Amino acid sequence: MKKIENYFRLIQFSHTIFAMPFALIGFYLGTIESQNSFSFYKFLLVILCMIFARSTAMAFNRYLDKNFDAKNLRTAIREIPAGIIKAKSVLFFTIANSLLFLICTFFINKLCFFLAPIALFVVLGYSFTKRFTSFCHLILGLGLSLAPIGSYLAVTGKFNLLPLLFSISVLFWVSGFDIVYALQDEAFDKENKLYSIPVLLGRKNAINVSKLFHLLSSAALVVAGIVGSFGWFFWIGFCVFVAMLIFQHSVIKRNGLKEINLAFMTANGVASIVFSIFVLADLFFHF
Repeated sequence: MKKIENYFRLIQFSHTIFAMPFALIGFYLGTIESQNSFSFYKFLLVILCMIFARSTAMAFNRYLDKNFDAKNLRTAIREIPAGIIKAKSVLFFTIANSLLFLICTFFINKLCFFLAPIALFVVLGYSFTKRFTSFCHLILGLGLSLAPIGSYLAVTGKFNLLPLLFSISVLFWVSGFDIVYALQDEAFDKENKLYSIPVLLGRKNAINVSKLFHLLSSAALVVAGIVGSFGWFFWIGFCVFVAMLIFQHSVIKRNGLKEINLAFMTANGVASIVFSIFVLADLFFHF
């Protein structure tokens, strides 16, 4: 049991809360679009894909960054540098989760299976980006943004504008809060020649870019609400989502990085869960 807990901490399993609710939105949109009854079998496969893809990404990130993590006081307590899990075990865990992800997509449909290597390329590629581009945050956002469009494809086997708009919102939402999270390592990243928006632009300008990204995320949801002809449940959820974005920036402005977990984990977790609940309620009563 202790070993399982160690791996859960390694991949920060609780952070699955960010993209999973948007995957549920995409899945239910696909069910409505295809006029099919709810498929528990396909729903389970989508959930497993989310878990395996994210576990792959996080484990590989920890494996690739193990030497940097060991030098950083904030991250030296992580499982590999602390000696809790061996590096080769994490690499094996990464490969196993990659294969499980591919297997699940095979049983969903051909399109998802053919696109699966591209998805893996994105989520694995993110771990390299901090070594050569300050726009690494957008690659992380892109990886999580695959959740709504991917789950929609799992049901329908085709692309559509509405789930794509939700994906665009996730892209800028995640990129925005990752910039805020990266403020913690600004000095370390400069010293070790790593790239990020805070390193490139400095703290004040980085926060402004984060605000811009969150504005774009909100704008994408406004367009989604109009395109999808959503009702008032959607707009209540939207207001909560935007309120949580404003709240996290107010926390950073007021307290700096002392309450980063409140700004990062709590605010974004609430934003994702509450918004998805209201969107799903709107879809249920509307259709």
